[in-house]
Parts: sequence; structure tokens; C-alpha cells
Amino acid sequence: MTNSEEFSIPISEIFYSIQGEGILVGVPSIFIRVSYCNLRCKWCDTPYTSWQPESRRMTFEQIRETVDSFHCDHIVITGGEPFLYTDLPHLCQILEDHHITIETNATRYLRANADLISMSPKLSSSTPPGRWHDRHERTRLQVENIRRFLQYHNCQVKFVVDTPDDAEEIRSLIRTTPIPAEKVLLMPQARRPDEIRQRENWLIDLCKRDGYRYSPRLHIELWGNERGR
Repeated sequence: MTNSEEFSIPISEIFYSIQGEGILVGVPSIFIRVSYCNLRCKWCDTPYTSWQPESRRMTFEQIRETVDSFHCDHIVITGGEPFLYTDLPHLCQILEDHHITIETNATRYLRANADLISMSPKLSSSTPPGRWHDRHERTRLQVENIRRFLQYHNCQVKFVVDTPDDAEEIRSLIRTTPIPAEKVLLMPQARRPDEIRQRENWLIDLCKRDGYRYSPRLHIELWGNERGR
């Protein structure tokens, strides 16, 4: 067993809530949110991990102690971008007695012992104007890494959909990667419940037409974009 005191990772927050997205929606879960991201989505709903990153260093022993205080079987390691950190597999080892989901933009790849890899490849509608435009656009889609995750891990692939114009880009990526349709979930780009309402009907129609799964954003419906929820 790895000595957990040897490792640390920048943490934005750790909190106990329910999973709001994907195939495990509604499951009580402990969220370990790492800080820093290599992308700059223009609609990022956690700017305190990307545009204006905040963090504190926590040893894996400290993370484990915090996790144990919640008495919950499911853990979601999210960000920011967890796969920026080469110590991520060691963190999974420390937490291996839990069900582990890792949420990632799939631009970086490491072999990590997780029960579910939740990929969210970013579409062109995520690209911001200004100084981050070119870097984000170059980085946001790494097809070979998506293929690696699909080959070696149990995965779901969540697309954040902003407008109906995103549909053909999604279809193209699914065909060329390829991504099995049963692993694909579409969810509305939203930071407020009213934004979900604006997008959900046509997005559900798209799911019905192409055979994808619709993912709610339950935490947005319940709490808006309140931090720590």
C-alpha cells in the first residue's frame, strides 16, 4: 500500500451531496474537487477551478480522513481536471474501498483504478473569445485519449450541449472515434434552472431521434449553481 502522506494534490473543495448528472444521477456521493484546468470553457460552471483557480494542498491522508467523516460509499473525483495530476492513481488506491467516478474532459490520459470514467469532451461551442481561444481550441478534443479511456475503462460520455447546432459535431465525433451510442449522454449547458428549460425539449427530441440518453442536471434544478452542492 502506498504511504498516503507522501502525496498531495491541490483541492478546491470536498463536500457531500448527490450526483446530479449521468447514469448515477441521484446517488449520494462525496465530491473531491481538484483545482486547475487546462481548458477555459466560456460557460464553465466552476470558474474557481479554472479561470480564477483557488486551492489548498491536502495530503492523501487528509483527504481520506475527510472522506471517512461522511460515511458514504460513492466518491466523485472532479475538477478542474483530475488527470492533470500524475498522483491521481495513488489517490484512487487510497480510496479503493469506495465506488470511484472520475469526471474528466478527456484531454489527458492516465491508467487509474476507477469504477467509472465520466468523460465530457468539449465541443466547439465551448471555445471562449480572447486570449484563451487558440489554446482551448487546440486542446479541447483529444480523440486518441477518448479511445484509450473507452478501451481500458468503464465509461460514460457526457456532452454539454449549448445549441441545436452542436448536434452534427456530436454525431461526427461518435462516428469517427467511435463511441458506442449506449454510452452517450446529452445534457443542457446551464447554470440556472431557466436555462435548462430553454434547452431540454429540443435536446430530448435529439436524444429520441439519435438514440442517446438524456442527462438531467439535478443539482442545477435543486440549487442553481450554488457552490458546494
